[in-house]
Amino acid sequence: MDEYVVEYFNARVLATVEEWPADVTADYGRILELVTIHGPNLRMPYSRAMGDGLFELRAQGSSGHARALYCFRSGKRVVVLHAFRKKTRRTADHDLALARRRLKELFRG
Repeated sequence: MDEYVVEYFNARVLATVEEWPADVTADYGRILELVTIHGPNLRMPYSRAMGDGLFELRAQGSSGHARALYCFRSGKRVVVLHAFRKKTRRTADHDLALARRRLKELFRG
């Protein structure tokens, strides 16, 4: 079975993930591995569809929660568009808007 390959929209997105606390980063890595195996079939509590081809990876640890917004591309590729630490229960509108802009940019060209 071919697994998905993970890419980052830009170096800053990867740097953001690398700045997360170790326990959150470890959970992110574990869930990202599940994404590479199960693709868009991975569901809650690990991943949630946000609509229009955007998905939310839900990492957590004792030091808090973090999210990575991602999409799938042809050729079994996962592209992490945006990553951030959660401060409230709801994903902020500006985080969703940024990920959606990047998603459009990615598919335009």
